[in-house]
Amino acid sequence: MIDINENTPSPFDLRISFNKLIEHYERLSTSDDDFIASKARKVLEVQKPHPILREGFSDPAYFDTYKKEIKFILQDSFSEILSNNEIKTASMPFKDVVFNASNRFTKIIEEAGEGFQLKMKSMPENDVYIMACAVILNTCYGYNLSFKRPILYEIPDANGVMRYYKIAYNADFIEIIPTEKAIKITPDDFNELIDNFNDIELWKSKFPPKSYLFRGFVISNMFDVTDDQSISNMKSTFIAENKIQKKENMADFQTIFQSLFGIKDLQVGFSIYNKTEDSFDCVHEQGVQSFLLKDVEESPCKTILCEASYKSLINKNTSYSISDVDKYFKMSEGKVAQFRILKEQGIKSAIFAPISDKNELLGILEIVSKTPKILNSVNANKLVDVMPFILSAVKRSKREYENLIEAVIQQECTSIHSSVSWKFENAARQFLKDKQDVGSNAIFSKISFENVYPLFGQIDVKGSSEVRNLATKRDLELQLTLVNRIIHDVLEDETLPIYEQLKYQIDSYRNLLQEDFKVDSEQQIANFFKQEIEPLFKFFMVKKEAYREAIQDYFSKVDPNLNVVYHYRKDFDKTIALINKNMASVLDEKQKDAQKMYPHYFERFKTDGVEHNMYIGEAITKEESFNTIYLYNLRLWQLQVMCEMENEYYQNRHVYPVSLDVASMILVFNQPLTISFRMDEKQFDVDGTYNARYEVVKKRVDKAVIKGTGQRVTEKGKITIIYSQKEDEVEYLEYIKFLQHKKLLNDDVEIVELEDLQGVTGVKAIRVSILYQHQENAKDFYTYEDLMKTIKA
Repeated sequence: MIDINENTPSPFDLRISFNKLIEHYERLSTSDDDFIASKARKVLEVQKPHPILREGFSDPAYFDTYKKEIKFILQDSFSEILSNNEIKTASMPFKDVVFNASNRFTKIIEEAGEGFQLKMKSMPENDVYIMACAVILNTCYGYNLSFKRPILYEIPDANGVMRYYKIAYNADFIEIIPTEKAIKITPDDFNELIDNFNDIELWKSKFPPKSYLFRGFVISNMFDVTDDQSISNMKSTFIAENKIQKKENMADFQTIFQSLFGIKDLQVGFSIYNKTEDSFDCVHEQGVQSFLLKDVEESPCKTILCEASYKSLINKNTSYSISDVDKYFKMSEGKVAQFRILKEQGIKSAIFAPISDKNELLGILEIVSKTPKILNSVNANKLVDVMPFILSAVKRSKREYENLIEAVIQQECTSIHSSVSWKFENAARQFLKDKQDVGSNAIFSKISFENVYPLFGQIDVKGSSEVRNLATKRDLELQLTLVNRIIHDVLEDETLPIYEQLKYQIDSYRNLLQEDFKVDSEQQIANFFKQEIEPLFKFFMVKKEAYREAIQDYFSKVDPNLNVVYHYRKDFDKTIALINKNMASVLDEKQKDAQKMYPHYFERFKTDGVEHNMYIGEAITKEESFNTIYLYNLRLWQLQVMCEMENEYYQNRHVYPVSLDVASMILVFNQPLTISFRMDEKQFDVDGTYNARYEVVKKRVDKAVIKGTGQRVTEKGKITIIYSQKEDEVEYLEYIKFLQHKKLLNDDVEIVELEDLQGVTGVKAIRVSILYQHQENAKDFYTYEDLMKTIKA
């Protein structure tokens, strides 16, 4: 025996019963209208031999047993005259159990295809349970608790297009009777329930399963709401963040349009309108395509569109329909790109609708089908109700894209570090509040942090200026040699004083490169190539065929943007760029670990190498949690990371086009200082005269020399620690011992004095060689606690 109560938890013990309907016929049997009374008595006669139809049953097998009787009892509710029009069923509420249906409903289910199972849409099991409890509260206890939600069936039609049917229940023929399991609901219980909708266990404790007998049936009247639901789904789709930016969601979006138009093979595309270029651009999102552009990134509108569609879409901002692509392709003899492109994709009919805001065209919605005439100017009007949602989504997408561009610029160009962003946000809020109060006189407050400790480090390419000059000289020498060969050959054929004069200039410039190369020499020689050689060689290309091949070879070696040979300099610049990129990536990755230890401000810059600033202190963290232990920890982290950056460079030195050396340096400043954000320069700088001493040292120290030697303090293979206080020396010597123990630094520690810098005296440096090792054998980082354990051991 099968029971309709199985597998579905419910406070109801469900029984199919026609008792309430039979009671109604009993009243009608005494009517003064003989026809009505006679019909009612006939219904009662049919039911009388079968008391189970009044008592109720839960075994669906009885639907077949009493099929004829049930149909007779329900004949007034299911008129044969309306059966082909009405979508109606007799069923149990919130259950997909149908035991009588109109002809139209039966046909809809048959067209859905074999294996289709009727199921209510968006009705979670817990919600069904609580909805049943709400019915009990209203029916048995007299409360007015509303928990009505739209109940829908999703049923595909014969073409596979999803259609939506809304269900309206007629519950005139049900009885709800408490059983011995029922718990009497008090006002306190009711108050607790209405405050705890999501606590399903509470509801089940007040309304245990099968604690109320549900006897009867409901009549479900259904209405095709496909258009309304499609519009609603479209609205929900566009409200959802980034909904059409994913391939799977674009497929859902396409399904919505298929339902709206009732066309299974319908496809949807988009193209962006570029007003400046009067062109269509493709949408760079996964799953989004353009049928107008097909495989190209962008194309002028007048190149793609025919004259009529251009006027409609671009000038008038009205939709344009092509009901028969093949017909128009033939009429245009295949010369109009619009019809040719569509035909190549197998498209037979199409609607193009402008997405415009106050007569400003933003893009084109493209709806296409491989069935001729199925899309046309008549059903194009279906778009009227959905275009506002599409416009809203496109405008939002445009804003999001602009915000993304701004975010990229902020991150790559003028980023505000996350550790201090809270202060900028507070200042921005205050600025907006002040702007409301005082208008244009509002001033953005100064952003500053007091009592923070600075840390500075850099890994610098040694002798980069000399190497760059050498690369420049080699490029210029190569170009002068190429020019000289051609001029020499020309002179042998045609001895003109002007050619002799050019030959003299070439020789003079070659001597200049060897003996007296200055800052302006590069520009001087480049101007010679641009102003005198280039015009002459172009003239030779036309007039002197014998030299055409040699001159073509010359121009092939000249960079078209710089107008000079850019070979050795290109290798140098590429090397510097790669060094900066790789060193910066190591530093950025390690910074993630450092921020986890304790939040601090961090910024880095790429020059001929990578330098970084860090500031740590309570003013930045905004919490009373700072201790100098975190400063020491960050200093140790910085020292180790500088060693790792050196290791990273020398392990990969062979992949760089030019072989260069690097040198690392750390500047130690013992006292806390105040930093302020300079609005004009968009960066932090130190405040006050005393604090400025730190900036002076930072900018000049990498050029400092060891006292009495003239030797630069920074040296390849060594890390240099610049300081001025004895306690800094003691602190860093402990760090060095620790990293020597960890095999990151060598034992050759030296302490040297530096020549006085402008306005700064008494500066010293610790120098120690770095031990280069395989990266995979190095620990990620050592903490200050590791150091303390080693010292105590």
